[in-house]
Amino acid sequence: MNFSFLKKEILKEPAKADSIKAWFWTEKGLYLLDQRKLPLEEKYIFCDNLNKIRTAIKEMVIRGAPAIGICSAIGFVIEFKNFLSSLKSEEILIHKVEEEIGKISNLLVTARPTAINLSWAVSRMRKISLNFFEKFKEKIKKAELKKLEELLEKEALKIWEEDIEANLAIADYGKDILPEGGILTHCNTGALATGGYGTALGIIRKFYEKNKKIKIFVDETRPFLQGARLTAWELYKLKIPYTLITDNSAGFLMKKGEISSVIVGADRIAKNGDTANKIGTYSLAVLANFHNIPFFVAAPSSTFDLSIEKGEKIPIEIRPPKEILTCYKSKISPSKAKAYNIAFDITPNELISAIITERGIIYPPYEKNIPKIIKTS
Repeated sequence: MNFSFLKKEILKEPAKADSIKAWFWTEKGLYLLDQRKLPLEEKYIFCDNLNKIRTAIKEMVIRGAPAIGICSAIGFVIEFKNFLSSLKSEEILIHKVEEEIGKISNLLVTARPTAINLSWAVSRMRKISLNFFEKFKEKIKKAELKKLEELLEKEALKIWEEDIEANLAIADYGKDILPEGGILTHCNTGALATGGYGTALGIIRKFYEKNKKIKIFVDETRPFLQGARLTAWELYKLKIPYTLITDNSAGFLMKKGEISSVIVGADRIAKNGDTANKIGTYSLAVLANFHNIPFFVAAPSSTFDLSIEKGEKIPIEIRPPKEILTCYKSKISPSKAKAYNIAFDITPNELISAIITERGIIYPPYEKNIPKIIKTS
């Protein structure tokens, strides 16, 4: 792809940034790969303020729980930088800056409700800010706020770098747990959905390096087609063979013995191991259980929400009906048709064979084993 739009801009990215670029961060702002247009068009959207980044998250220009967490942290930095540029005085009341931090935080965490990574990343950025203010009393100089900007940028890069490292560790753990044969994945869990490399798709990447005879099945993942458009695109870029299937083919392929394992990602995992993921995940888990096929979840520790006891407490996003009623902007239903567009479902812990994290593989009973590996800070 031609990246001439970057000109001579200096990139801000971790040393282990992936070859598949879901975004570029420069001094000017954030260039987001518009995932709505893939695979037909590879176009980057420029975001230089919070409203643009929030809209990009809401409208799924960028999506995937870890990815929107990282981009929200970057958005935090960009908007704080804009705030500093708007200051006319060299000194400002601290409570005014705290109000701005609160406004930035609230706008970001309300962009999408289900993925915990978003609020987790924003909380880290907010904590950096509030800790910085403790050494000041009523007022703070603009020069001091520039130091805070540097700390925030460092934290955003750290969040990004940690996610890449987590993905690589998840892949190392996961490559040895998958059985040979057909592997089915749902939605998109690769570099496009994370800081780089991927969670469930990262494990598939690593497993393919180990055993090139495996067969990868990709669910199309209606209605947004993240499998057909995004996972297929990533595997094509990585030169890894795959077979795309309709969502409702999975059960029949399991019955025929063509699928030996299912591996998916997660947007939030409750304390008991119940997991929120892209709609259709629960159905696959039920099918896998019926056919005695292992069902794995791959996610970084930032996806766990230990404040929620069970999956029924996880907020579920309801998206616009038009995503079901249209396909690539073309109507596929009668003009007055109604649609119920549930974006996520909950898979109960008893249907999950193991949860693969960067800190190790968690097996049932999850109520006992999750707290041993995922500890609150």
